[in-house]
This record gives sequence, structure tokens and C-alpha cells, in this order.
Amino acid sequence: MAYKISETSCVACGTCIDECPVEAISAGDVYVIDPSKCIDCGTCAGVCPSEAIAPEA
Repeated sequence: MAYKISETSCVACGTCIDECPVEAISAGDVYVIDPSKCIDCGTCAGVCPSEAIAPEA
């Protein structure tokens, strides 16, 4: 199961993008995780200061 970034909580700070070991996160006004690349490690969620990243439901 991939992780997803909440559009309403993401502040596009860039903290998560450098932590992703498989480069699954793309920058933008709101960052996006590519589910086909995500390996479900949770590293991004652990470093997100706005708690905008969670496992996809």
C-alpha cells in the first residue's frame, strides 16, 4: 500500500522529497507520491512536519 500526501495539509516544505529512497515524490504546489514507485517504507511520513502523509486507505 502506497503512502499519500494530503492536499489540504501539505505545505510543500520539501522535507519529504530528500528522504524518499526511491524518488517517488514529485515537487509542486502540493507534493505527490507516485504509488507505482512507493515501497511503503514510511520514511516520508516520519519526517513530515505537518503530518500530511499517511498510508493510502
